[in-house]
Amino acid sequence: MKSQSRPARRPSGKRPKGSKGERQVFRRKRPPLRWKQGAAGVLIGAAGAGLVVGLMQLPQRLDTLLLLSTALANVIRGVQLLLLGLLQVVAVVLLVAVAVGALVLVVAGLVRFVRAFMPRKNPPGLG
Repeated sequence: MKSQSRPARRPSGKRPKGSKGERQVFRRKRPPLRWKQGAAGVLIGAAGAGLVVGLMQLPQRLDTLLLLSTALANVIRGVQLLLLGLLQVVAVVLLVAVAVGALVLVVAGLVRFVRAFMPRKNPPGLG
């Protein structure tokens, strides 16, 4: 079963009848209307001004320096606890490494001691 394929067609470059000069894909965007740009500018400016007014009233509601110093103290305490925890983990790893090394030395010493008193086999050809 052989499927018949059509020969490939090349685009001719001609535009269909009734089409405009440019293709739809490459059409330029129209610039936004001036009144829309102006309204967006006023809204953005009003939002910024509202935030500034709110921030200016913030010191009346709470003590900003107390909040800042408390936050810094908590950060410093957290970093100290983190470093202390890391130091303890490193100490535990070091102790485990020393314990494993001691066990390896004990086993190696026992093996060498036992091999020292085992009878040796004479190699063939000697003796």
